[in-house]
Amino acid sequence: MRTTFIKTLEKVAARDDSIFLLTADLGFKLFDRFRDAYSERFINVGVAEANMIGIAAGLALSGKNVYCYSIAPFLTMRCLEQIRIDLCYQNLNVKLLGIGGGLVYGLEGTTHHAVEDLAIMRSLPNMTVVAPGDKREAEALANESVRYQGPIYIRLSKEGGIQVHKTTPGLKIGKGFIVKEGAGLTIITAGNLLFTSKSVSDILESKNVKTTLISMHTIKPLDIKLLERCLKTSKAIFTIEEHSIVGGLGSAVAEVLLELGYKGIFRRFGLPDRYGPYIGKTEYLRKKYRLTPKAIANSILRVLNYK
Repeated sequence: MRTTFIKTLEKVAARDDSIFLLTADLGFKLFDRFRDAYSERFINVGVAEANMIGIAAGLALSGKNVYCYSIAPFLTMRCLEQIRIDLCYQNLNVKLLGIGGGLVYGLEGTTHHAVEDLAIMRSLPNMTVVAPGDKREAEALANESVRYQGPIYIRLSKEGGIQVHKTTPGLKIGKGFIVKEGAGLTIITAGNLLFTSKSVSDILESKNVKTTLISMHTIKPLDIKLLERCLKTSKAIFTIEEHSIVGGLGSAVAEVLLELGYKGIFRRFGLPDRYGPYIGKTEYLRKKYRLTPKAIANSILRVLNYK
């Protein structure tokens, strides 16, 4: 996903000399072509994330379109004050590329697991929060982000993953879209569990439980009109995300559904509100936290009292 995003950004940078790319001493092979082609617009600030945000703010104030790259927990937590004051307070045109959202860096342990990043970024005024679900969405988002004004947090997976979209979707920031339309039940997902959510939907369909699947790639601002449509047609709504159940997609959807007066069933699937004791590959951790398609589908069937 991250490779697709950067390759797309390289193409745009060829015709837009306002694009700058900053990294906190990461992504060396990934950035080789960008660095060689646009050396004057590529800056490795070293292991100094807070300084990177300050540099990005200065460039943005000079009219540049700036992208900052680092591992998601380092980017969102180590320099939170700089993001809050330098970027959000001034509403500057800086895009934050947080790599390894969720449990992608599974073997590195809790320090590298990004399970609070969406909640933190969502709480900041002026910050837009986006989490594409596969390479196709990442490609569309790279193009869309260049035109978007203001600070954005873009959560990307480093792994390739299995593609859900056969072609690049017409993605627009702030507008979710229906991947698969059914009746009676809606699954809403964001980020790297899009394929998992599609598999959940397929399992439910095999049990004659019709589902609508929504990729809510933009978590802030949330697509309220799409949610209004869901509550009118769905007796049950479920959110699926690789993030803490506190403050992420599930919380954002719950807030809106409550305000809209939704009377149906609502459940969140995500990571528990605690730091886990497990270290291992992403798939191992998803099994431990019951975020596999089979585990989620079975939980949904139990909620629906399926027999």
